[in-house]
Amino acid sequence: MTVAEERIERLTALAEAAARDGEYERSREYVRLARRIAERNRLRLPRDLVRFTCDACDTYLIPGRNARVRLQDGHVVVTCDCGAQARYPYH
Repeated sequence: MTVAEERIERLTALAEAAARDGEYERSREYVRLARRIAERNRLRLPRDLVRFTCDACDTYLIPGRNARVRLQDGHVVVTCDCGAQARYPYH
């Protein structure tokens, strides 16, 4: 595991902890920093960071607190408080 991958994992954990404490601005900064590190090092973001962050406002999403999760025909719809939606397939 590279230093960049370790840093992205640590930033993901920090973003989740900050979002759970209600510090959404700090959480956004951690998410933005993790995305920037991944871009610079040509790495993929971990699945939990991809699925639990809003692409529009960079907030770390916590279902029931700042995100709504619904199941529809063959996919999960995650709606952020900002109104952005993300759809993920499931079987």
